[in-house]
Amino acid sequence: MDEINPALTLVLALAAGVLSQSVARHLRLPGIVVLLLAGVSLGPDGLGWVNPRDLGKGFFAVVDLAVAVILFEGGLNLQISRLRREQAAIRRLVLLGALATMAGAALAARAILGWTWEHAVIFGSLVVVTGPTVVGPLVSELRLRSRISTVLNAEGVLIDPVGAILAVLVLELVLAPEHAVTGGAELLLRVGIGAGLGFAGGFALSRLLRIRRLVPEGHENIFVLASVLLIFQIAEQLSSHSGILAVTLAGVTVGNSRTLVDRDLREFKDQLTVMLIGLLFVMLAADVRFEEVASLGWPGLAVVAALIFIVRPAVVAMSTIGSELSFRERLFVSWVAPRGIVAAAVASLVAGAMEESGLSGGNALRALVFLTIVGTVLQAGLTAGFVARGLGVQLPTRDGTAILGAQGLGLLLAEELRKGGTPVVFLDSNPQTCRQAEEAGFSVIFGNALEERTLQRARLEAYESTVGLTANQTVNAMFVRRASEFFGVSRGYVAVEALETGIAAEMVRSDEADVAFDGVHDVERWDVRLRHGGVEVVQFRFEPVVPAAEETPPEGEGAELAEVEPLPPIGERFVMLALLREGQPVRPLSRRYEPLEGDRIAVALHLPDRDEALAALEARGWVRETGAPAVQLSSDVES
Repeated sequence: MDEINPALTLVLALAAGVLSQSVARHLRLPGIVVLLLAGVSLGPDGLGWVNPRDLGKGFFAVVDLAVAVILFEGGLNLQISRLRREQAAIRRLVLLGALATMAGAALAARAILGWTWEHAVIFGSLVVVTGPTVVGPLVSELRLRSRISTVLNAEGVLIDPVGAILAVLVLELVLAPEHAVTGGAELLLRVGIGAGLGFAGGFALSRLLRIRRLVPEGHENIFVLASVLLIFQIAEQLSSHSGILAVTLAGVTVGNSRTLVDRDLREFKDQLTVMLIGLLFVMLAADVRFEEVASLGWPGLAVVAALIFIVRPAVVAMSTIGSELSFRERLFVSWVAPRGIVAAAVASLVAGAMEESGLSGGNALRALVFLTIVGTVLQAGLTAGFVARGLGVQLPTRDGTAILGAQGLGLLLAEELRKGGTPVVFLDSNPQTCRQAEEAGFSVIFGNALEERTLQRARLEAYESTVGLTANQTVNAMFVRRASEFFGVSRGYVAVEALETGIAAEMVRSDEADVAFDGVHDVERWDVRLRHGGVEVVQFRFEPVVPAAEETPPEGEGAELAEVEPLPPIGERFVMLALLREGQPVRPLSRRYEPLEGDRIAVALHLPDRDEALAALEARGWVRETGAPAVQLSSDVES
């Protein structure tokens, strides 16, 4: 292709970025590796279809705006409540660690490559950042212990604006040494404007989103996107390169505020970030020439090795002194520091500025940064799993069930799960029901289960499923959703009385959750029945009902077909609690359950309706287990 339209360049890079990330997910490879390969293949050194320079100055504008959205999304997912316990280590990694990394990287470039101090220090400032777009998925996939994941995620998000501002300040000092005296004042000005505008803009945005119908329904996400870009540009106009700090802190502010569109906003920003990351990496990789990277040779690889094996461990050791991180956890944090999109973007911007100012070495500098990105991503992405297992810093295999509501059906379900060896934890805000569950020998977390700090205390990242069993089906649904979003719990069950409208109905229809037990039930009624002792738990085995042979109706006019007798209604006579399938762990039963021959289930029967319940179950193929005593919770009082 001899001549490429700039718009086509942008579209090709966008399509290649999305496709590359899809391929990387299927191959279970770090996305950045496939993106870099795609960028090189489509760039001037490959097919020549993507040449970012065709966009002119618009190339750097696209980079700026895309990075702004990516950093806002990173801040949006950073929960302040998770940072408090490890705030000292995080603060030192972000501030002192940034300076130490810059110094160590500069020394490596100076000693190994023989670069001038100016070029070496600029390189050091560019590789300060770790990549949240790389660290986040890696941490999530490895299922690391809470302290390590908190430290790595927070470092990745917070160090990006710090590193970017530091790189710009170093570049300005190199280009204009006479401004060294005013450099500190300029840094404080950038930080002040970025922080002030970020917090103010984020607060205003979160308040606006709380006002119902102020923003028309369906426009919330585009309203936030436009606001983020506006905050970025206002900050840039007031002080250059302060916008990245502003949008990061705006994201943190909005992400830690309760808004009416919280879930939709996170999903929208996550999808948008995936698209923009793909676009940027393809374009930035295409802008780097292979001969520039190859010219670095073995000394370039040696610099990357020094960053991985010397600089990073020294920085982590210094930053985590006195923290609660164990020695093994510190070793793992030392091993994981992949550079990502912000390092690539800022390196391209710095190289462009050096070229405009007549300072040589910009291309070599950018090539070394990209070599660092590739090296650190491959090292972390391909080996972090083995290192995590070797150091024992991963969570155990997910199992167990977390139940919201320590009463009634929740206690009955928990007892069946416990009998089968399935760990159970209750969450409840009622002191009386919490005490009752504790007396029954269950682990109980007291507090509001919709607050993240309560979910953290329950260690939901170690559980396979959640069950919402309160009388409020909206609360049940929110509990299951938060457990899935914040802690990756894969299975969620909600107790409901109706499925016509509401968030629970929406989640069931979209397969985010399933209806607990065999269908809709009045949980509060069963709580009363259990308190009054009108319930027993019985085990049943499934034996499919064989239909009787069809009889041929008599010939002749007026012959009538035999009517099929309907199954007895279920009503609130019984509740199917748990599945006890052979060779599998005991699990909560759900409405979508399809019985197999030989399956066993635990069923709660209402004693006054016992005969009707048994008849209804028998008509559906369920036979009471012989030799399995019923757990009877009965008295003379009926509900």
